[in-house]
Amino acid sequence: MANRTDTQQTGDDAWLGDEDELRETTELRERALKRLKKRRDFYTHLIVYAVVNGFLVVIWAITSHGGFFWPVFPLAAWGVGVVLNAWDLFSREEFSEAAVSREMHRIARWR
Repeated sequence: MANRTDTQQTGDDAWLGDEDELRETTELRERALKRLKKRRDFYTHLIVYAVVNGFLVVIWAITSHGGFFWPVFPLAAWGVGVVLNAWDLFSREEFSEAAVSREMHRIARWR
């Protein structure tokens, strides 16, 4: 009987280990998918930025004959958005459990 219980406990422990491993794999997969989506969205944003602003520069070149370079305004303003998008994608900062816990306590105090 003792053997059977030991085997059963080992089997249960193995099953729990598999469950933890599955949960960890699922979390990693979700993080990877989120990161891939951010990367795809960033490169799409960068291409649209380049195409639209390139078109504006061509319009300026054709119409103003060397006058005031007005495309600088959309280039700069939209460029800030592109830079912030890149920062969001390429910054590796993850939230620690301590930071999450502090924020949860701060929110709970405000209620």
